[in-house]
Amino acid sequence: MKKGDQRNHKKRTTWHVSPEQKRPPPPKVEPPKRVKVPTLPQVTLVPEAGQWLWTCRAGFEAQLFEELAWGKKNPILLGTALVASEPYTGENPLPQPPAFARMGFLISDVVRTPADAAAALPDEPTRVQVWVPDTDAANARAGEAAAWEETIRAIRTEESLVDPETPWKAAEAGAWLGQVCLIAPGVGVVGRTRAREALSLSAGGRARMKRTGEAPSRAAMKLDEALDWYGVSPGKGDLCVDLGSAPGGWTRRLHERGARVWSVDPANLSPDVLKLPRVKHFKDSAFEFTPDEPVDFLFCDMAWRPLEVAQLLGKWARKGYAAQLVANIKLPMKDKLPTLVRVRHTLVESGWKQVRMKQLYHDRDEVTVTARRA
Repeated sequence: MKKGDQRNHKKRTTWHVSPEQKRPPPPKVEPPKRVKVPTLPQVTLVPEAGQWLWTCRAGFEAQLFEELAWGKKNPILLGTALVASEPYTGENPLPQPPAFARMGFLISDVVRTPADAAAALPDEPTRVQVWVPDTDAANARAGEAAAWEETIRAIRTEESLVDPETPWKAAEAGAWLGQVCLIAPGVGVVGRTRAREALSLSAGGRARMKRTGEAPSRAAMKLDEALDWYGVSPGKGDLCVDLGSAPGGWTRRLHERGARVWSVDPANLSPDVLKLPRVKHFKDSAFEFTPDEPVDFLFCDMAWRPLEVAQLLGKWARKGYAAQLVANIKLPMKDKLPTLVRVRHTLVESGWKQVRMKQLYHDRDEVTVTARRA
């Protein structure tokens, strides 16, 4: 490491006011034309068999609707956190899964009893998931969902069930995720999706992470979920760079996974994070920091303008600094989708491959991005 990399600045600078960092021009890509989004219905609509049912974070129905409309899927707003569309399978897929969808599945039936739901699920090995949309009103019916699932599992043969505590085994075995969404009291929308193709292995896409230890911030759970979704995690001996790291939530989690962590932020880390043996704190601007050895994973959770962050991440790909990327892109603006299109374009054009974007369960006005250089 170059001498002075850990210097204490007499005049503190911050990563977002770097004198060399100018606001970038918009990338040369035009998003699709904006779509007029209808008003949410006051009463939840019931979709039909043969359609797809999608769920999202409450308040992001318009973004999901517009993504599906851009993909020519003729979406329909059903209610809070729920959108239906034409099929998303076979020869007619979307270019990418919708970034604002938590879960999606092909509807096979709409039923009124758990027994009818059990009959509508596939006969093959199935991980049964019964859930309600993530809204205040629907969450009050979580007990009804639990009762339906218990009844369905009692009806199904043991050979047709996959252990609910190990949903990843369903993906490994090529099993189905049997979906029952209780969109209203006593109304279950039944469908299925292959576990290995599902947007999430958690019921309704709600991947709740457990709090462990004394994490400096809520961001730690976002990282845990992001790594679960990515399917790759740093381990012993891997070098990670955490840009904009203070107070140290991501840095701590990476250290707990056995990695070496270079934590980059002019602000102070939590004292207990600073004491961790494989953590090195660089009080530098994220936009100016340059590693002097190859980095296995680049992490970034900075609350700053998304196009500037995308260009910073793009620089790491162009210069070959890091092999893999896990980042969180903030989207506080109203028109989120055009910005997201430009962010994706910037990352792809800079050399990042297999770029994926999704608003995960622990994300708010933001999306998680993963990518790799090769």
